[in-house]
Amino acid sequence: MPSDIKTHYRTCNLCEAMCGLEISHQGGKILQIKGDKQDVFSRGHICPKAIALQDLHEDPDRLRTPLKRQGNEWLPISWDAAFREIGAKIKDIQRQQGNDAVAAYLGNPNVHNYGNMLLGKKLWQALGSRNLFSATSVDQLPHHIVSHLLFGHQLQIPVPDIDHTDYFFIIGANPMASNGSIMSVPDIKNRLKAITARGGKIVVLDPRRTETAELATEHHFIKPASDALFLLAFCHVLVNEKQLHTQKDLLPCHGLHDLPELFADFSPEMIAASTGIPANNIRRLCNEFIAAPSAVMYGRMGVSVQKAGTLCQYLIMLCNILCKRLDQTGGLMFANPAVNLLPHSGRGSMGKHFTRVRKLAGFGGELPVSALAEEILTPGTGQIKALFSVAGNPVLSTPNGQQLDKALASLDYMVAIDMYITETSRHAHIILPPSSPLERDHYDVVFHNLAVRNTAKYSPALFNKDKNTQHDWQIFLRLAKTLRPAKKISARITQQLMLRNGPRLLLASLLRFGPHGRGFKAGGLSLRKLQKEPHGIDLGPLKPCLPKALHHKDKHIHLRPDFFQSAISECKTWLTHNPDELLLIGRRHVRNNNSWLHNSQRLIKGKNRCTAQLHSQTAAIFNIHNGAHIKVSSRVGNVQIEAQISDDIMPGVISIPHGFGHHAGSGWQIAREHAGVSANDLTDEQNTDPLSGNAVLNGVPVTISPLSA
Repeated sequence: MPSDIKTHYRTCNLCEAMCGLEISHQGGKILQIKGDKQDVFSRGHICPKAIALQDLHEDPDRLRTPLKRQGNEWLPISWDAAFREIGAKIKDIQRQQGNDAVAAYLGNPNVHNYGNMLLGKKLWQALGSRNLFSATSVDQLPHHIVSHLLFGHQLQIPVPDIDHTDYFFIIGANPMASNGSIMSVPDIKNRLKAITARGGKIVVLDPRRTETAELATEHHFIKPASDALFLLAFCHVLVNEKQLHTQKDLLPCHGLHDLPELFADFSPEMIAASTGIPANNIRRLCNEFIAAPSAVMYGRMGVSVQKAGTLCQYLIMLCNILCKRLDQTGGLMFANPAVNLLPHSGRGSMGKHFTRVRKLAGFGGELPVSALAEEILTPGTGQIKALFSVAGNPVLSTPNGQQLDKALASLDYMVAIDMYITETSRHAHIILPPSSPLERDHYDVVFHNLAVRNTAKYSPALFNKDKNTQHDWQIFLRLAKTLRPAKKISARITQQLMLRNGPRLLLASLLRFGPHGRGFKAGGLSLRKLQKEPHGIDLGPLKPCLPKALHHKDKHIHLRPDFFQSAISECKTWLTHNPDELLLIGRRHVRNNNSWLHNSQRLIKGKNRCTAQLHSQTAAIFNIHNGAHIKVSSRVGNVQIEAQISDDIMPGVISIPHGFGHHAGSGWQIAREHAGVSANDLTDEQNTDPLSGNAVLNGVPVTISPLSA
């Protein structure tokens, strides 16, 4: 290789898997991106999304200077002028309407950017508003609430020890497409194959025969949104028939003796018709899970984003606890990350504040995003008049996107921190574009906490940013300084130090004083040591750590059956089976990442992926042929979409992928050519999980009809 061609090693930050990359570059141009075979975590594996880092960096549609909207035109504006205008507008709105008149929405990419995670809060503190929303409440909020209740901290989430398990029970998850989710696991295909190669078993419950189900030992179709019934019957067998809650060697738990009453009415025979899974199969799976040398039950998006999503995650956790799979090798285990954010973040709190209109409870300082549109559109004291949207596209990713689209158009003022003019940011008055992922350094401060093996890796920036470019954290700090200038000399000095050093100084401190560092003593893990190890440092497998990892003062697990009693009682009303009901579910693809990678030609090319999958029996009932266009309708709207007939989906179910529906007013040309439709033009913002306020995106009732040619 010629000497002027250089090699850069970094971690891909486009999903949770944290794959190691080897990037060849020359003269500021990327020549090749491939997997880093020496990476201690990913072992050379990458998925197709990795090449999108190059596409994002080089994309001509990516914004490189602040823009101001005047009518239907976007005009360049200087950074200084942009900050002055934003400061004046926001201060004026808050002076007249109160601090809560300004809201913020944080998209998923924020958690993949350590600068945002460590310094973004400076902006929210400067705003002083209670109206903070994020993608959490259309995604993983049930996980946080369950961990908060049971273990005492919203971020203390255990993950499957996939490399050592003999029995992997997967409910409503497709890690082959997601590369793991709330389970950071690169090279998932080979890790799954290794389970069966060592004589283990993989069981998948899903309304669709997913890519993960294709690799499984066995797959069972389950009616959408009936997972809670299945899990209640599973717990009925464990508690009311096997009496596992009386075992003396269970982990210390409060509430064990209250469990039999919870599950008494949910025998496998009672729920079989409503779920589509025969009672004998439920008992067999339960017995296998108990008998396996090691086993773990795991559920993700498919169970989280349904009416009983929080209950589902609780029951999954309970199954692992009762079968002694929590904190055991091959079971559900806690990571020991080099950067431990738990002592520096809130444990989580619920019911301290509520949305103004519908009185939905907030959690962890955030409100459910399903309420955002109504909080903007409903007049009265506390009405949202202005919005900061940061690295998010809620018009495509939150329920009833059409309603939110109208709401955003009605705002007095909106600021977007975004690299593109999206279906959401097109409503902004000013867009502030941050640097590309390859122009900033990287460390995963969040996903090491969810990793299936303890590792640490720091990636320097590949390219120096242009002088006219700002990192996200610089934008946050400058906005915070503009909105709330420091009055005391010490505070002004702190502001200047942060602006000069950014998040890197905080990262160095977190590493040195973290679980694998030694503070001021010599030795131990440090940022300097990581900089010398471009392939990362292996810190070892997951190990048992209870009761130390519990954040309750009494070092017990708090099962809190009282919190879940109402949701379990509600499930009794679902036992009536309606065979004619047509239910909508989502769908993921390994080449997709929500809405924001559709502008990569290499990722989006090929056959149309935005189709409505239907079983042949369902299609026959409605006289629908493969490739025909159909109308799909719900309470909130309708879409017209191509039908794809497939027996990989169960009868009575329709599947539409998430993230499509690109608007003519957006600024990404390739994505518009593959526009598709938004599944969230069908999901209902009024339909939320009563325990958490999380959005319901799965199990949405719809009707369909064929369209004439």
